[in-house]
Amino acid sequence: MAPAMRELGSPCAAAVFPGQAPLFALADGTIHRWDRAESVRAHPALLSVACSGNALLTAGEDGRVCRTGDGEGPVELAALPRKWIDCVAAGPGGALAFAAGRSAWLVHADGGRRELKQARSVAGLRYLPDGSGLALARYDGIALYAVAGDAPPQELDWKGIYTGLDVSPDGRFLLAFMQDGLLHGWRLPSARAPARHFRMTGYASRIRAWSWSADGRRLATAGAPTAVVWPFDGEDGPIGRRAEEVGEPREDVAVTAVAFRPDGEALAIGYADGAVLLGAMGEAPARRLRAPDGAAVNAVAWHNSGAALAYGTGTGACGVLDVPG
Repeated sequence: MAPAMRELGSPCAAAVFPGQAPLFALADGTIHRWDRAESVRAHPALLSVACSGNALLTAGEDGRVCRTGDGEGPVELAALPRKWIDCVAAGPGGALAFAAGRSAWLVHADGGRRELKQARSVAGLRYLPDGSGLALARYDGIALYAVAGDAPPQELDWKGIYTGLDVSPDGRFLLAFMQDGLLHGWRLPSARAPARHFRMTGYASRIRAWSWSADGRRLATAGAPTAVVWPFDGEDGPIGRRAEEVGEPREDVAVTAVAFRPDGEALAIGYADGAVLLGAMGEAPARRLRAPDGAAVNAVAWHNSGAALAYGTGTGACGVLDVPG
């Protein structure tokens, strides 16, 4: 695939490779199909996006949740007329969750729906990897709901403004990304160990992007002059351990996007000035894939082969780069 760039006219919010060519979700509510050089309208304006396997799950000001994949969509999956849907999350087997204001809804794979009412506005949603639970963030902490049944949620208290949630691929750690530039985490309780919470600091700005390695043993994060990579192997994961810095530190320029290569041994790193580097774990120097142009890189996504990288910027410049092994 030859390197190419297109000016799409709206900030890029996310990118995914559903097949041989990428899809780009833009802030104006359109999804751009690279292989067809065309954009399709999903929403009047985009408010939330999540990667759902080989597709994009989006929500917007029109109160709709849509799925767009390789050759399909946008297909409406759920709707709340006259509501803004602020959060959306993809679950296994076609399940999904979305939130508007002080309520979230679980939509099961069979179409059944369950409302989860909250005392405060919902700020984030994330399924557990096995689909058995849904983590929901609000100002006063996290509520962890069982997807089946109607049991009260497990409450994980930590006051603050939440900007994102994630769960480690093995389901042992829940991470909350905070407005004040840190991660607050919980090691979830198990038969072997009780619940334990911890903080992950060292960021100059809000963490807007993160990526797990293919084996789930590392988490790369944006928000600092280099990509910050935390270890998640061992019983306690990152608790009491130091992170590794990957990439090329640049004065007053923060990392804004990260994506582990499918083999897990290299990391695509996007910067606030438009540069894209290929970093390696350890002492190996980073390789420049794209020169800075002043527009922040909002998204990076790999082809499954690891031979091509899609990127999207805050001005709508989106492209595909060849990345030889």
